[in-house]
Amino acid sequence: MSKPILRNSSQVNSHTASDADASPSAESRAADAEMARVLHTKPLRMALDTSGAGIAHWKHDPLHDVVEPMTHHVIMAYNGSVQRMERRSGRSVAIGTFRPGVLIIIPEGSSSRWDIPKPVDVVQLYLPHTTLKRVANEAYIAASTNLVERTAHPDPITSRLLLSASDVLEGNEALDTLFRQQLTDLLATRLLAAHTGAPTTIQPVMGGLSPRVLGRAIERLRSDADADVSLAALASDAGLSRFHFCRAFRESTGLSPHAWLRQHQLEQAMNMLRDTDASVASVAAALGYSSQTAFAAAFRKLTGETPSDWRRRIR
Repeated sequence: MSKPILRNSSQVNSHTASDADASPSAESRAADAEMARVLHTKPLRMALDTSGAGIAHWKHDPLHDVVEPMTHHVIMAYNGSVQRMERRSGRSVAIGTFRPGVLIIIPEGSSSRWDIPKPVDVVQLYLPHTTLKRVANEAYIAASTNLVERTAHPDPITSRLLLSASDVLEGNEALDTLFRQQLTDLLATRLLAAHTGAPTTIQPVMGGLSPRVLGRAIERLRSDADADVSLAALASDAGLSRFHFCRAFRESTGLSPHAWLRQHQLEQAMNMLRDTDASVASVAAALGYSSQTAFAAAFRKLTGETPSDWRRRIR
């Protein structure tokens, strides 16, 4: 994964993208580029990986335009005031109500005209179809991977998961990348289960990692800030798919890999603040944060105190 780029009802009519619709043409744009074109603004925050997968938080003006075909599925969670909107795809017209708890899905390669009369606050997931197929294979889901077009479709769980991404990025490349990878796979699993037109039950994975494999994973997570702690690297070490590694790691530790690494880094930070005279800026750099400000914000989110206040109190 490359270093992220940070920049911060019911459905009336819907259709399942056909194989032809789901295959982007040569003229299709990457999702972030098409959104920038049609929204005429920049995202409040964006984190993209080399695959084009990513998360973006947009606030934009009313929209009356056509969204052209894109090379990724776009899944949106709405976070603004309640409003009615209209979406046209060929002869199909969907009229829905935007409100928190609804989901919008634009399948890869599809095109539609949007008429939204008020400003919009939305968090978007850009999901490559290859990621959707990989997760389907890893989770042994045999159903179609063609997503259903959704317009203001009630799905509060998926919506809440996606909205949570907008303020979780902490300015720490290892943590942020691991979080995005976990969230993308989790969202892909939910989309496959509920938004392919053929609801699927995913069988629970039983059992954790062996002590030897768990020890190897924890050793990698404890490595220095430049170590590769991506899900791909962790899963490869374990000889498992990303999907099964995450499930087994949680079974063994009670935490996701991202939550485990965040807790470990908090303990490291506390040890350095308590036992050394290193400056807060030095602690932030040692743990891989992009700035002292980013580290202080992450530390306060977990402890309720700034690093300086915590150090003064504990000493």
